[in-house]
Amino acid sequence: MNSKAKLLTLSTVMLALSSLTVSTVVAQAKLTNQSKLFINGIGQVRVGMTVSQAAKATGIKLIGESPNNSCYYVKPQNEPKNLLFMVTKGRISRVDVRHNTQITTLKGAKIGDTETQIKSLYPGQIQVTPHKYVQGGHYLTFVPKDKSDQNYRIVFETDGKRVTQFRSGKLPEVKYVEGCS
Repeated sequence: MNSKAKLLTLSTVMLALSSLTVSTVVAQAKLTNQSKLFINGIGQVRVGMTVSQAAKATGIKLIGESPNNSCYYVKPQNEPKNLLFMVTKGRISRVDVRHNTQITTLKGAKIGDTETQIKSLYPGQIQVTPHKYVQGGHYLTFVPKDKSDQNYRIVFETDGKRVTQFRSGKLPEVKYVEGCS
């Protein structure tokens, strides 16, 4: 093979690899049902981002209520469904997962898990309090040990047996039982 053909082959391989790398990075940034919820965000979205920063980070249009309110929600225009972002003072302050059994926390907790499963995933870090509206239900609140995360929580709402929805974010917003109400 002459040097011109080798150069052409090498260039083609490099172009293919760089194209693959770019698609992988774009795929990782996109918010999906496989995105993991963590104490201060989900996927590429972090608490503290503006709505436009979050939309840019994920490549997904976020739609919702008028940003004129001091507290409002936005959600992905299409997928993932039943994922909401609370916005306070112009920045994302919490992430709510409702009726979506595919999204999990980094530890694998999800809607439908038992209270015992949640407690075993986060041993010694779950505070249990009675649910304000569900008879026999609970709030299982993950309290991080790491000092840098002390202003964040994950709150699992249960019917007394299983997780019905969960959220993560910063204090005090993550503890607002009625959301923006």
